[in-house]
Amino acid sequence: MTKKNDDKDWDRRGFLQCMAWVGTGAMWTMASGVLKAMPIEQAVRGAMQVIGMNGLRFVQISDSHIGFDKPANTDVTGTLRAAIAKIKAAPEQPSFVLHTGDLTHLSKPAEFDTLQQVLSELSLPVFYVPGEHDVLEDDGKSYRERFGKGTQGEGWQSFDQGGVHFIGLVNVVNLKAGGLGSLGGEQLEWLEQDVKRLTSSTPIVVFAHIPLWSVYPEWGWGTDDSAQALAYLKRFGSVSVLNGHIDQVRQKVEGHVSFHTAMSTAFPQPAPGTAPSPGPMKVEADRLKKVLGIARMSFHDVNHPIAITDVPLEEERQTAAAGRQQVVVDNFSFAPATAAVSVGTTITWTNRDDVPHNVISTEKKFASPVLDTDQTFSHTFDAPGTYKYYCSIHPRMTGQVEVA
Repeated sequence: MTKKNDDKDWDRRGFLQCMAWVGTGAMWTMASGVLKAMPIEQAVRGAMQVIGMNGLRFVQISDSHIGFDKPANTDVTGTLRAAIAKIKAAPEQPSFVLHTGDLTHLSKPAEFDTLQQVLSELSLPVFYVPGEHDVLEDDGKSYRERFGKGTQGEGWQSFDQGGVHFIGLVNVVNLKAGGLGSLGGEQLEWLEQDVKRLTSSTPIVVFAHIPLWSVYPEWGWGTDDSAQALAYLKRFGSVSVLNGHIDQVRQKVEGHVSFHTAMSTAFPQPAPGTAPSPGPMKVEADRLKKVLGIARMSFHDVNHPIAITDVPLEEERQTAAAGRQQVVVDNFSFAPATAAVSVGTTITWTNRDDVPHNVISTEKKFASPVLDTDQTFSHTFDAPGTYKYYCSIHPRMTGQVEVA
């Protein structure tokens, strides 16, 4: 969405209904200063070649919580391995992996051992920042000895890859009761010096565990002194901030800075304000794979946020029954994003958002009027083919109909 709709993204509907729990990680590409993303599942199908993502590729995974064994997910090692398998199966391997924290659940040596063993299956460089669960013992010394070699302070770091400057920040040390994440004066001074040598045209990717923007301060989902850190990055034309911690996809754009919180490979958490507190959320056993799935992502340019369509692992596509198909327009996305139907099927789109949308064929085969809340549009597909469409008001919203 554009900046015009930032506030809409976090209205009542967004808070209560947008819960994206995905356990597979994301494949990222940086080309000409533009950060793009897609699910590893989609990369496995060779889609990166199709859409021309030929820049620097890397993977972000987050919140593996190795050692967690409660009902929300009794096999977090297994779901992490599933994510690793998808990375390995991609036709074009990423250059490296970013892990944005909560590697483990209790900072135990055995948990760190397991995490290292699983990630070693990648044979790729991995760059880490800690989550609060990784510094529960000995002030994070064990974490830094294993995963923070070459970093500074509590584990912050920077490096350059493919013309992109990456900055790993630590905002989980010395957390205060009821407070937000914190970077601290020493790290902020380091950050200021770190970026001074860079030209303003250098693309910047920042990664940290707790979001660097206020997702939901009541639950500590934000960083107290993030404004100061972002002020040092104000002169750069392309800044992307990747976080974990909240175990669901959230996005925001403020000027030249785009924010993205990643899915967990371990368990979902409730949407902000929908439960008494954050924490692992149990779902029915037969629904677990429906809330752990894949995500399709794209980054149109530096003035737009990452667009994400979430698809459950067990239900990537829906097939129409009795010649009719429903597509719901909600939370700035089409669901299902891909509808597989037979010739003669009528599809009806219903706008459930609190803002207007439309449905426009990319090949001008059909076009709806502007649909306000609860208004509908229908179109009958009389010929086989693939029909792609989008919302011209919010172009990051895309979908397609496959007619057999």
